[in-house]
Amino acid sequence: MKYDFIDPSLDSSESNKHNHQIYHSLCPTKPLPKPRYAAVRTLYDPLTEPSQDSILDSNALVLFFPSPHTATGEDVLELHVHGGPAITSSVLQAVSRCPTAVATRHAEPGEFTRRAFLNNRLDLTQVEALSDVLSAQTEQQRRLSVRGTTGRLARTYEGWRRGLLLARAELEALIDFQEDQHFDEEPGVLAASVARQVVRLKGEIERHVENAMRGELLRNGIGIALLGTPNAGKSSLLNRVVGREAAIVSQEAGTTRDVVEVGLDVGGYLCRLGDMAGLRSSNDSPEAVRDVEQEHSQFTETSVGKIEEEGIRRAKQRALESDVLIVVLSVELNRNGEPHLPLPPDVLSTANECGNEIVVVINKIDLIPPPNRQTLISIWSTSLRPHFKNLEPDRVFPISCKLASTTSESHPAAIDPDPGNVQAFLHGLTAVFKRMTDPVHHGSDQHTSSAVDDPSLFQDSLGASERHRLLLEECRGHLEAFLGQVHFPVLSPMAKVEGLGEDINEPREADVDIVIAAESLRAAADCLARITGRGEAGDVEEVLGVVFEKYVSLSRDGVVAKVGESE
Repeated sequence: MKYDFIDPSLDSSESNKHNHQIYHSLCPTKPLPKPRYAAVRTLYDPLTEPSQDSILDSNALVLFFPSPHTATGEDVLELHVHGGPAITSSVLQAVSRCPTAVATRHAEPGEFTRRAFLNNRLDLTQVEALSDVLSAQTEQQRRLSVRGTTGRLARTYEGWRRGLLLARAELEALIDFQEDQHFDEEPGVLAASVARQVVRLKGEIERHVENAMRGELLRNGIGIALLGTPNAGKSSLLNRVVGREAAIVSQEAGTTRDVVEVGLDVGGYLCRLGDMAGLRSSNDSPEAVRDVEQEHSQFTETSVGKIEEEGIRRAKQRALESDVLIVVLSVELNRNGEPHLPLPPDVLSTANECGNEIVVVINKIDLIPPPNRQTLISIWSTSLRPHFKNLEPDRVFPISCKLASTTSESHPAAIDPDPGNVQAFLHGLTAVFKRMTDPVHHGSDQHTSSAVDDPSLFQDSLGASERHRLLLEECRGHLEAFLGQVHFPVLSPMAKVEGLGEDINEPREADVDIVIAAESLRAAADCLARITGRGEAGDVEEVLGVVFEKYVSLSRDGVVAKVGESE
């Protein structure tokens, strides 16, 4: 077991001395190990003379890391002791009894990470990513969180903030040096030049926000809802996917009354799969609720009670809130024993109300005679598309939960490793997840697309948290306010199609309030600074430094001399 000791009340030199004193109290017979090299040491009780009776741990591993090149930026003394409760307890008590260890205490939860941030070893984006690393459950979550610990996301935000700082500096220079004869441009012309930069940045932020929303699916899990009629096989499919009896399967209609939600890993993606009540009404035909195992027996009509009505209401609500909707259709046999595929109106109407991804599962294909199976499935798959507005051609999967759960000599694994096609369905579902979470690379607006798109930048943007996204949306609002203040139009794609606003890059003939416009840029930059926890957008000295670097240090047309004369 490893223990690190740090003292928050000491500066670097005092902390160094403090750690040395703790070490020499515990290891009075040996010198401090060479920095960053591990050494085996015997730990003694600090209040007694070293002897066999005062040994706490005879083979502890000791390391010393001097600041500032440590995880926290402070001096760190590490004691790796044996993990027995008696030894660890005795070592911790001994540390607190060291004569110079008055300020030593147990670290609070997350304190090392907090100290790393305060000492500029981590920024807030890396701190959040580290938390995601520790809580990652699936491969996709691991990849997303590890990318966030590299600091690339913070460098992107800082680059945007610096860009806004430069743009603001141009406006600040116009305010401060407007009487200078070397500023020949009108305020509106200069504002339009800055606005073009702002439009490009706004486009990058918009794509970043969109990718952040896709990344939230990876981080929080993809919500999936199973929608269908009673006895369509929703619960059976859920049980086949999770590999256990998570939901009750019965021939009785209306068995599932509430939403049964299960978290699982599908192809490396965290999913929240919900089984729900089957959709039906009290005046459904007997065929909608019949016992499917007794294919030619008597049908039993049942009424929809109050509890099942509430279950159906919740099922529809869960379908509307889901990210992926799996519509489970069931092959049925008519009175002549011929297979057909009913399309329940309630299921179709609910599915088409959803604006999410739709996947259709045709269950119970075992009821179709093998000679006609592939032909009928192909016909049904084609005929289904007009009934669902969001259904893609490759998102119809024929399965049989009965065949998937049956282990017999007629379907040995060596001949048919996926007799019920459930694995093929899961592979297709994984492809849907990938499309949903792949980063968006290009914007729809020609003024929002960067000249060079770095694919890694968009991959990194998936790691933006909800906090980042909200601050980015706030930043975008300030940028839009700036564009409105400088009268710079940003047309919608439809306006461009109609041939409107071809002079978009020309400034409007109107007075521009440079002071208010600069304040909008300051507020936008402040949002970016709040994401990383670094930099102050309102830092006057930083802005003035950029101003003089741009307009004084870079001598052009005698600007340096002119400013010197004005001083």
